[in-house]
Amino acid sequence: MVTLKQRLKNGEFVRICGVGRMPHHNLIHILGMSGGFHGIWFDMEHVGFSSQELEILTMAAREHGLDTFCRVAPTDYATVTRCLEAGSSGIMAAQIYSAEQAEEFVRWSKFSPRGWRGLNTGGWDARFSMIPAAEYTRKANEETFVAIQIETLAAIEQCQAIAAIDGVDALFVGPSDLSQSLGVTGEFFHEKCLAAIDKVSQACRDAGKPWAAVTFNAKHAEMLINKGCQMLSPTNDIRLAVAGVNAVKNDFADLFSRTST
Repeated sequence: MVTLKQRLKNGEFVRICGVGRMPHHNLIHILGMSGGFHGIWFDMEHVGFSSQELEILTMAAREHGLDTFCRVAPTDYATVTRCLEAGSSGIMAAQIYSAEQAEEFVRWSKFSPRGWRGLNTGGWDARFSMIPAAEYTRKANEETFVAIQIETLAAIEQCQAIAAIDGVDALFVGPSDLSQSLGVTGEFFHEKCLAAIDKVSQACRDAGKPWAAVTFNAKHAEMLINKGCQMLSPTNDIRLAVAGVNAVKNDFADLFSRTST
């Protein structure tokens, strides 16, 4: 399987789908069988998964060559390592406010000497103790994907320093919270939002790193791509469900307009 980290390093344009409130292996199978996506990101900031649920979801994703990473709040060291041990290839911090906080998150994600992740070889990523500890920690440090969300005013101001951190593989723009932080909630084309995105894009160019974002429609996606975005998340499980219901109602418009036989 080609990982998202490898694809980004190779300069590929990457498409991902978010999964949060409807986490089920059959949905992952549908996404994988449908094609078009390179990976899945699991929203564990707004929704909580058990380790067992995450193990099943990542297993389903790998069956279709889909790489995965988890978005978590940067408040609990143990959550980071549990996500990685459950089989997710990467981790993303939401609601970061400083370069110091981002550095701490990287250290949670990396083994010594870069970080202080606790060593346990009993998880999927160590092949359940079948990989020697030294090889496991080396490979994990090299291969684990670490992203930092830029969605707060403080993160925008410090995005240059955040992007420069060794071990940060990508910055990820969260446009909803970004617009909220800028006082223009939902106005994704507001000049304040565009200026903030330009700042993130420049910081990543200077650091030689990619950046990613959630997008809401084709026009918004085009704007992000024109500004240098390399990885986009155009939908999630809830949006897929709503779009499916709307498509059925549109296809059967006469049926849904009937009030009597």
